[in-house]
Amino acid sequence: MGKKGFRDLIVWQRSKDLAVLIYQITSSGPISKDYSLRDQIRRSVVSIPSNIAEGDERDTDRDSIRFFFIAKGSLAELRTQIEIAFNIGYLSKADYQKLEQECEELAKMLGRLIQTRQKKLCP
Repeated sequence: MGKKGFRDLIVWQRSKDLAVLIYQITSSGPISKDYSLRDQIRRSVVSIPSNIAEGDERDTDRDSIRFFFIAKGSLAELRTQIEIAFNIGYLSKADYQKLEQECEELAKMLGRLIQTRQKKLCP
């Protein structure tokens, strides 16, 4: 059985879905007019599945882990930005809670993915 591609990773699928959701949420309301914050949020969220995909396609677990950590860092950036957006009234409480909950789940999933790959390095 061959190696599965990054599209088979649940963490990639959910992070891609989060990116789509962020684009939808930031397309209307006051956040859509704050181009700087909106664009920064979008860059952060797109970076997450992009780095997961790149990491999974790397030839070594060491390389993969480095990109998974970058994805986790982008997720932390996103969490900071959506909290700021909520605090200044750009996001509703419901949207903020939905996004924060998904970010929390993704952080756990990325942590487990990193641990799994690290164990392969040092069995």
